[in-house]
Amino acid sequence: MSRILVIGAAGLIGVEVVRALGESECIRASRNSGERVDISDPKSIAALFGRIGELDGIVCTGGAARFKPWGQLTDEDWTFSLANKLLGQVNVVRYGAKSVRAGGAITLTTGLASQYPAPGSAVITTVNAAVEAFVRAAAVEPSIAARVNAVSPGWVSETLQAMGRNPSDGIPAAEVAKVIVRQFREGPTGSVAPAAKV
Repeated sequence: MSRILVIGAAGLIGVEVVRALGESECIRASRNSGERVDISDPKSIAALFGRIGELDGIVCTGGAARFKPWGQLTDEDWTFSLANKLLGQVNVVRYGAKSVRAGGAITLTTGLASQYPAPGSAVITTVNAAVEAFVRAAAVEPSIAARVNAVSPGWVSETLQAMGRNPSDGIPAAEVAKVIVRQFREGPTGSVAPAAKV
């Protein structure tokens, strides 16, 4: 039986990833349930991998970034976003790669804002693009035996609905999870797979 760590497992997409991978194969980790981890804290990440032992792979759907108008962005918004969505996922690979068996995979999460910025997306565009660059760089490191790749979701239907917007403009979380699982199982190292409404 596989041992797959899902970081962000309590979130909207993470719940669906666990369901799609098979609940019996997943070790759930999040800030508030399952194996506790705060990916903005390198010590928390190191402690998580110290507890769980060898893995067949890691899926990270955790990591937040701020979406705010340019004139309202503060130093704290940038610091928070860089520590969470960017450095958090970088550190998942840094600390977690040695726990993943050769031939396993580490799949991170970015977002289509990396390619299609919009007003208010300066922070999230920056961190998503940086995660994608990191994936390409980590993929060529000879000491990382796992495949390292990412999935780039667009708007998620459930998020749009919660914002009072038209959910049909997005893609359901369960569909995003299918793309993540496919990328985790088959995606080439260094690749970024889109998961968005076409």
